[in-house]
Amino acid sequence: MTAMSPGGTEEENPVTETAAAGAEVFEPDEHVRFARYRRAFAEVAPEAAAGLAARVLTDPERAMASCAVCEYLDRRAAELLTGPDFPAWHQELAGVVAADPFAVRRLRDWSLLRTVTLDEPWEEEQLLASDNWLQTHLAEESSARRVLGLLAASGRTRRTRNVAASRLRRLR
Repeated sequence: MTAMSPGGTEEENPVTETAAAGAEVFEPDEHVRFARYRRAFAEVAPEAAAGLAARVLTDPERAMASCAVCEYLDRRAAELLTGPDFPAWHQELAGVVAADPFAVRRLRDWSLLRTVTLDEPWEEEQLLASDNWLQTHLAEESSARRVLGLLAASGRTRRTRNVAASRLRRLR
């Protein structure tokens, strides 16, 4: 593939291969790479996703690469959340993203969401240490009194506390 000419679009002139295609040369524009990573994750076969995530995380723009991988994690985890394939998928991706703190947290939070959703044992400290997105999601979606009570009392943000308290009142 050839590099994109200044002012050109990806459709007019193909970009250099990126990590999504397994190359070692990166397109200089991280926006183009991000779009390419998103497409690659949308099209990747499940058995090849871990390899793709590993390659994307080699991108020199670490924040952008992490964002692309986390977008994939969010989509795939939501698809697998209550199914039997989630644990193996989680374990495989945990090793791949181990060096990326944001992806590690996101994957950990998805695991906790699964635990809560399946009504399996969990520790309050886990939920209180989770990221805002998980606390907000649970405040808005969970019907578990224990979850809503904890978030109403000690959720990280005022919004999370208010939503959880309101939902808890409606459950009574």
